[in-house]
Amino acid sequence: MTAKKHLSTQNVERGKGPGLLKRSFAILGPGLITGAADDDPSGISTYSVAGAAYGYTMLWIALLTFPLMAAVQLMCARLGMVTGRGLAAAVRIYYPRWVLWGACSILVVANVINIGADLGGMAEATQLITGVRALI
Repeated sequence: MTAKKHLSTQNVERGKGPGLLKRSFAILGPGLITGAADDDPSGISTYSVAGAAYGYTMLWIALLTFPLMAAVQLMCARLGMVTGRGLAAAVRIYYPRWVLWGACSILVVANVINIGADLGGMAEATQLITGVRALI
């Protein structure tokens, strides 16, 4: 045990430690995953169409939605840090089962719709590039 401790102190003194990539991911944590979560094909196609149709006229909505989005993300992150559980586990512990099953059902419906929108967005992008119809 002493050798390991001695080796780690030598590495710190020499400026060696966890790799840059590992340190970067440790610092970014779940924020990296959360930030990348909405970069799916359906989101990109929706943002492109909205940008082409409205330009900067709808940008004021970001001032309203960003604080709300940050508050939800912060609450979920704190819930996970404090309890060590996810949202479904917290709902299961503190609410009746019908609330949990209702929330899970809504989540399944939302995910199925999102997957359908992703496939549609990818099909439309493929049609633009190749000329092959999106329905194929």
